[in-house]
Amino acid sequence: MTGAVGTDLLDAALADHGLCLRGRFSPGGPAVAMPSGAGTASAICLVGHAGGAFWPVFEAWRAAHPGIDDPLDTWSKSVITPIAEAAGGEAVFPSDRPWQPFQQWAMAAEGLKPSPLGMLIHPDYGLWYGYRGAILFERAAMARMVTGEPSAGTGLAPHPCDTCSDKPCLSACPVEAFTPAGFAVSDCRSYLKSEAGWDGCMHSGCLARNACPVGRSYRYSAGQIRFHMAAFG
Repeated sequence: MTGAVGTDLLDAALADHGLCLRGRFSPGGPAVAMPSGAGTASAICLVGHAGGAFWPVFEAWRAAHPGIDDPLDTWSKSVITPIAEAAGGEAVFPSDRPWQPFQQWAMAAEGLKPSPLGMLIHPDYGLWYGYRGAILFERAAMARMVTGEPSAGTGLAPHPCDTCSDKPCLSACPVEAFTPAGFAVSDCRSYLKSEAGWDGCMHSGCLARNACPVGRSYRYSAGQIRFHMAAFG
C-alpha cells in the first residue's frame, strides 16, 4: 500500500490483523497537532475492533514475542504505524503522551454516547469494542483522498440506553461501584482482589458489563476478558 489510498484499501490492510476503521471526522474545535510537528490534522480516522476479531492475531504475535511489556499496546503500534505511514498519515495511540481525547474523538467520529457505566456504548457492538489507535492526516488534499470528505459521525441508531428501562448494568456490580456520582475505582479494585472478586469478575469479566443486553454476540472470548481484567486489576 503506497501513495494515496481509499478507505477500502485501508480497511483491507487493517483487516489482515483483525482491525478496522471505526470512524472519521474533521476536527472542528481545538487544533490537533501532528506527531511530527509538521502541522495540524485535517482528518482523524479511528482504528479499532468490534468484538474480538483481532484477538487470535494478537495471541499468535504474543506467543512469538514472549516477555514484552505492554504487549497489546506494542502489537497495536507495530500494526497501525506502518499502515498509517503507507497511507500518508501519522499514527497516535491511547497509551502515548500527550494523551489524546479518544473518547471525545469517538463521540465525534461515530456519534457514540456514554452508557450508565461511563463507557461509550455502540448501538450494535454494545460495550464490546475498542480503539487501538488513530491515523491523522495533515494535508487536506491527502485527507480527502484517503477518507473522502471528513465529517462528524451521524446517523447511528438511537442511544440504546434511552430505551433500556431496567438498566441491569447498574444493579449487577457486587460493590455498587457504578453510581450517578461516577465510578468508584478503589471499591472495584478492592473487590477484584478478594476471593469473590477473583472467582467472579476477574474470571468471567465485569458483571456490570456482562449484564448489558446490547451487542452480546460481540462479547469477548474468555481469554481476552481475563487479559483485560488482569490489566485493570
